Amino acid sequence: MSDDNSRKRARAGGRAGNKIRAGSAAIDQMPWRIPVNTDRPTEPLDAEGVQAIHKATMRILKEIGIEFLNPEAVAYLKQAGCIVNGTNVKMDEDFVMEMVGHAPETFTITPRNPAREVPMGGNHMLFVNVSSPPNAWDLERGKRTGDFATFKEFMKLTQYFNCIHIAGGYPVEPVDIHASVRHLDCLYEKLTLTDKVCHAYSLGAERVEDVMEMVRIAGGLTEEEFQAKPRMYTNINSVSPLQHDYPMLDGAMRLAKRGQPVVITPFTLAGAMAPVTMSGAVTLSLAEGLAGLALLQYINPGCPVALGTFTSNVDMKSGAPAFGTPEYMRATQMTGQLVRHYGVPMRSSGCCAANVPDGQAMWETSNSLWAAVQSRTNMVYHAAGWLEGGLIASPEKFIMDCEVLQMIQRYFEASVTATTPDDLAFDAIKQVGAGGHYFGVQHTQDRYQTAFYAPIASDWRNFEAWQLDGSVWTAERAHRIYKQILADFEAPAINGDHLEELQRFVARRKQEGGAPTDF
Repeated sequence: MSDDNSRKRARAGGRAGNKIRAGSAAIDQMPWRIPVNTDRPTEPLDAEGVQAIHKATMRILKEIGIEFLNPEAVAYLKQAGCIVNGTNVKMDEDFVMEMVGHAPETFTITPRNPAREVPMGGNHMLFVNVSSPPNAWDLERGKRTGDFATFKEFMKLTQYFNCIHIAGGYPVEPVDIHASVRHLDCLYEKLTLTDKVCHAYSLGAERVEDVMEMVRIAGGLTEEEFQAKPRMYTNINSVSPLQHDYPMLDGAMRLAKRGQPVVITPFTLAGAMAPVTMSGAVTLSLAEGLAGLALLQYINPGCPVALGTFTSNVDMKSGAPAFGTPEYMRATQMTGQLVRHYGVPMRSSGCCAANVPDGQAMWETSNSLWAAVQSRTNMVYHAAGWLEGGLIASPEKFIMDCEVLQMIQRYFEASVTATTPDDLAFDAIKQVGAGGHYFGVQHTQDRYQTAFYAPIASDWRNFEAWQLDGSVWTAERAHRIYKQILADFEAPAINGDHLEELQRFVARRKQEGGAPTDF
């Protein structure tokens, strides 16, 4: 954190951060809103199919078991009456379903700015920025290793776009910051460049505890206030097949004990670390997810949890992961049916295998995003900016994805399908009659500014007009928008006292060495 930035943010002072400030004029975007998915979910499985997958999931947990590579987690599950053999834990259906019954169907997460509170579950749909790529790519600099400057650029994009509701993991890994203190610098920037819900990586006790403390400080909360409701969250991944590792479990248990949400997301690629059949891959994923859920509910019954899906397939020619495929879409829809059966919130992803923000990137990502809609996903990870199977974050792709996210939000709006007399427009139809047009009638004049979705990156002009204006391709337009957003960006206000305490905490933890590393 630079001294100049620190002073600039400190001058903001007060509690002005408890409002949502309008963005710059770089684009005319939609206002902040929480989308509500009004569609019936797509359900490829019949009732017998749902029960078949559920029973197979329970059989895995009872007869094969899950490897819990964390002694504390094993001790809790042994205390709960599960069958333990070393790190292998077997649990029966009655225990699992009793634990599932404790998990809340919905909960809210409140960041330092209460106006950015987000509801998790039900018909609500939340979009999260791209998280965790080691590399970045843009039109000017090409592909490169992630750094701190690029990390901050993505945090500004995350804050700027109203269709991004959560500042998830690092949008790109800043490898120029030593791993021992990286989480301190990254979370400082995340908590000051954004006022949205943020995330802690479950990568060691020190990192998780530091992030929870920084969130508490930034919000000006007492420990009791922090634990009274969800304020941030973590996402953990199982090590498929059939394992939960030590640090992920450690972080998940720490958050659960303090009432903070945990999203449990197995990463199951059919044909590689999961069966080649999608039903088999979904079943394996659910077994791993429910095992983690059962542990956390036993530790703290009623703590907020969600089940995630990252079930896709590999390219059987190369072994590379594929995303946005028909199989990926069906696996997401199937998982949605089962997660609704268990009555907890669901997470999926907006992802692709494309290497640059081209046509492949957008059709694969659109497939992923619409599968999230169809499955009634509540939290969509990697909703903007993801490339190369998660190895690249791209600002141009971020802009292009936000176009799709805004279209999805517009698609949900009740006005699109309203059937009032004004919407049915009988008088306008009568006035125009046969062979006329509707451009000039009052019905159109009263509504033309808000009647349809207004794009931020799409160009709807004809070829000749587009050519006369420089023949600018979509990624180029997105690049210009990204640059303008950075030029106009203003960080959200933060209470000056909270900021100073946050700075002192970061300085102290750096002096103490931060988190231990292997190098």
